[in-house]
Amino acid sequence: METNYWRKCGSCKKEIGFNTIYQACSVSSCRKMVFCSVDCWDLHNPVMNHKSSWAEERRSPRKGEEVFEEGRRVRMISSAKPMVESNHEILIIASKLKQYIKDKYDMNTSASVMDVLSRNVRDLTDLAVEKAKVEGRKTVMDRDFE
Repeated sequence: METNYWRKCGSCKKEIGFNTIYQACSVSSCRKMVFCSVDCWDLHNPVMNHKSSWAEERRSPRKGEEVFEEGRRVRMISSAKPMVESNHEILIIASKLKQYIKDKYDMNTSASVMDVLSRNVRDLTDLAVEKAKVEGRKTVMDRDFE
């Protein structure tokens, strides 16, 4: 039996048509679920207890077209959480830093370290960008951090 829609929303079960924009969860284990809107994605987020996730905007395939699951990443803010400014995002890969400290010094790392390091990286980057601008470049280079 042929349907006139591509799939159904994972939350409200509304039909998502062919060649229509939909939302997908950024968490790899949820990739099979699709949502008709960010609000529907937002309903599943607390249930699945994702620590860090966002809705990815995608377009469903045209009727008869092969499905390609890679979509472009669009940052969507969950309405259940306050809006996070980019100045407060973590820029450090926590697992890599923690592993480095554990391997080299046999010490543990507090989660608050990532905030401080990210702030320091932002400050150093701001100075490097200014240095590149003063030199008339639009490319930040390693020498700008010296």
